[in-house]
Amino acid sequence: MTVAHPTTPRRANPSAIGPGPDSEVTWLLHRAALRLRTATGQQAQSHGIQLRDHIVLSALHKSPDLTQNELGRALALDKTTLVTQLDRLERAGLIERRIDPRDRRARIPAITTSGERIRAAVAADAERAEREALHGFDEQQVQALRAMLFAIIGDSDDPGSCL
Repeated sequence: MTVAHPTTPRRANPSAIGPGPDSEVTWLLHRAALRLRTATGQQAQSHGIQLRDHIVLSALHKSPDLTQNELGRALALDKTTLVTQLDRLERAGLIERRIDPRDRRARIPAITTSGERIRAAVAADAERAEREALHGFDEQQVQALRAMLFAIIGDSDDPGSCL
């Protein structure tokens, strides 16, 4: 007697399920952000830090002398989350916190020499990963994409967390 095996249903073509050029902009932006976030996160991990660490170090590099509160607002992070992040970076020797000369109650996080060395290395590797992801576009198209994304972000009071 032969036992009939049920036929395994064929899976749909994964590319038919995923986003296509006519998909919602939100979905496309989300998937593109995930791809670049993963690539940048891998670069950060290869240097022994997390993506969050790199984002905080980059913010301090681009905007030095911010108080912790100002940094928290810039990154859209609540105080507890930011302090936890800064504590870890300080324990690793990547930042130090100084007293704000304008307000002794406030602290100003600053990148140490070690922190800057790691930030720069991750930034260079992340830039290469970004170029690889955008390899099919010419410079004019990449600049147009940047301009469109910046316009979408706008001057919103709620820029959303970078972390």
